[in-house]
Amino acid sequence: MQHATDLLLIGGTLLLALAAHGLGQKIHVPRVTLLLLVGAASGPDMLALLPEDSDQSFTLITQLTLAMVGFLLGERMSVKNLSEGREALIVSLAVTLVTAATVALAVWLITGNGAAALLLGSIATATAPAATLDVLREAGARGPLTRLVYQVVAIDDAWGAILFSLALVTAGLLAGTSQPGTDALLHGVTEVGGSIVLGLLLGFPMAWLTGRLRPGEPMLLESAGFVFVAAGIAGLFELSYLLTCMTLGVVVANRARHHVRPFRSIEGISEPFLALFFFMAGYQLEWSALPTLGALGLAYVGARIVGRLLGGQIGGYLAGSDHHTRKRIGACLMPQAGVALGLALVATDRFPEMSYILPLVIGATVIFELVGPPLTLIQLRRAGEIGKGYEEEPDED
Repeated sequence: MQHATDLLLIGGTLLLALAAHGLGQKIHVPRVTLLLLVGAASGPDMLALLPEDSDQSFTLITQLTLAMVGFLLGERMSVKNLSEGREALIVSLAVTLVTAATVALAVWLITGNGAAALLLGSIATATAPAATLDVLREAGARGPLTRLVYQVVAIDDAWGAILFSLALVTAGLLAGTSQPGTDALLHGVTEVGGSIVLGLLLGFPMAWLTGRLRPGEPMLLESAGFVFVAAGIAGLFELSYLLTCMTLGVVVANRARHHVRPFRSIEGISEPFLALFFFMAGYQLEWSALPTLGALGLAYVGARIVGRLLGGQIGGYLAGSDHHTRKRIGACLMPQAGVALGLALVATDRFPEMSYILPLVIGATVIFELVGPPLTLIQLRRAGEIGKGYEEEPDED
């Protein structure tokens, strides 16, 4: 039977994801972390449980997954959310920029590689909204800090994706492409601008169509069709499919009458892809490369921690947050998961000579997913906001 191994891999991974979900709830470890660890243990450097060519289709899984993730990130950039969350907007921008600058500086001081510094700096800005919100729900948290954390994690990954797209272009210039400087710069501007334009061109008809074929109830076919077509066209024209799909999501979030339902449709089909994505990301971890990443890995983790804490303080000061919120918001934004891994895969695919980026980010992700959620819980407890009844959309005080 053709593709028997592929089917076994897919089915087995999905069942592993189910088991990881149940185990994660009992031991309070995110299933993303468990899937990464299981994938890493299954890899060729350890148990070698899969055939040698099992990761050949990983590029397609990555593109499909990130296309959906990009679209879902776009929902967080609705005008309503931004206009109602001035404090969160300022804090998220400050945390994003300070984290990127701090990590980029640390990486540059160790490697002297400007391109790697930019890429890792932008990757470090990504967070783990699912893990963070899960902590808020489990703790029954409610209060000023809880509200700000909820609003910040709703938009900061979108800022990070935009920053990464710009960093990817700039890194191409610094890495010494074969193109003349002017041509390379033009190519970079075309890539970013073309991705946004393509997302707009497909976003408006998608927003208009949403809910019209079946009044008030957009179908899964139209949602998935637009997202995958957008990613496919972006690939044909060598544009950023992540930025294209995010722009698509921004347009739908702001223009569609029934804007929530297309995002829920994509969320409904994204889980199997995310499970495969996390497992295969762990599978590709090169354990032999980890010892050589010691200093760089410590610098990345340390600089990201400093960047989050400092960015929270600066952002809270600029936004006029109270002292206790300024002191704790950065520590609540430590978790890092899927988006960071996706960005690392894109960077490694674009710059294969920087193969150390992926194992470094995977290792750091495991660390932040293990220590991030408990650290968030500690800050909420110190703020006295535990057990007050979590509200998904807190009222403005």
